[in-house]
Amino acid sequence: MGDSQYSFSLTTFSPSGKLVQIEHALMAVGSGQTSLGIKAANGVVIATEKKLPSILVDESSVQKIQLLTSNIGVTYSGMGPDSRVLVRKSRKQAQQYYKLYKEPIPVTQLVRETATVMQEFTQSGGVRPFGVSLLVAGYDDNGPQLYQIYRGHGA
Repeated sequence: MGDSQYSFSLTTFSPSGKLVQIEHALMAVGSGQTSLGIKAANGVVIATEKKLPSILVDESSVQKIQLLTSNIGVTYSGMGPDSRVLVRKSRKQAQQYYKLYKEPIPVTQLVRETATVMQEFTQSGGVRPFGVSLLVAGYDDNGPQLYQIYRGHGA
């Protein structure tokens, strides 16, 4: 028996004891392009490889580094569509925070909220785990900050 017949559900273990959906998500992250971040005393930098899957893809249509707010940016390794979902959800969370408190969301709080969404998708039925790892860089009252959000570790 192969593990493929157990890949339809997050809660069904294969005979080898694996949750195959999670294994697929981890493989997607591992096969993604390299991303890195460097935090210094006065700032933080994120960078990533931008390899196009085909010469037919317009380079300007692929954005590997995006702004979540005016002071928080993100890059990803793994599946681009999954990162776009998380970017959209993170921007919405930041917007809701700003609307309520009239100040920008702290970097740590936005990271925590995004990691919670990733964890919920890992544990919920009817959805699959995100096949993406995020590097979030930001600057707030606590200075420059750099976080990795990854399905394997949370935040």
